Amino acid sequence: MKLLFPALALGLMLPAMFALAAEPGMEKNGMLVDAKGMTLYTFDKDSGDKSMCNGGCAQNWPPLMAEAGAKAMDDWTLVKRDDGSLQWAYYGKPLYTFVQDKKPGDMTGDGKMGVWHMAKPQ
Repeated sequence: MKLLFPALALGLMLPAMFALAAEPGMEKNGMLVDAKGMTLYTFDKDSGDKSMCNGGCAQNWPPLMAEAGAKAMDDWTLVKRDDGSLQWAYYGKPLYTFVQDKKPGDMTGDGKMGVWHMAKPQ
């Protein structure tokens, strides 16, 4: 009986150890959304895998932040922000939400100031 418990514990731990990390966003109705279903946006002024939206800009357009230890996967990449934190990007384009979007499906930021666009899957 004593040998059964370590084997059982190992059997329960293995699936968790090999579970794949979920992508930071998903496609829904032809657009990209975060895990909460909020619309994701790209910013025309971003370039070369670098976010140009910091300070007040980032207060209105919160970056889709990555947790420490996050790893790029497939089409989802990471960019380092000016403060050293990591932000998710899709095909190298940093992603943001918009503070005026109040519920999943809102897309009030699309076309804002001519430089903000709803992120779409490629």
